Amino acid sequence: MQHLDGNALAGPLAEFFAFDVTMAVAKCEGCGSIAELARAMVYPSGAGTVVRCGSCGRVLMTLVESEDRAWIRFTGMGAIEVRRGAPVVPEG
Repeated sequence: MQHLDGNALAGPLAEFFAFDVTMAVAKCEGCGSIAELARAMVYPSGAGTVVRCGSCGRVLMTLVESEDRAWIRFTGMGAIEVRRGAPVVPEG
């Protein structure tokens, strides 16, 4: 099955997180790789979405949605790091 990159998570997870979760940094519990979620491999299907480590392929997260609820499981991540700071102001 062909995968998408982690940027495919921006839409589905925007409903649950008040920040761009694709820019969050996570550590893979399998290989120890530390990377932005945007670099993960995303496999969407009718049964749900599986997010795998871009380095070793271990499952980092699953997302299953129905009409009235969603289940998000952070299977292979110890934590997500989110940077705080001033928003970027476009030049112009």
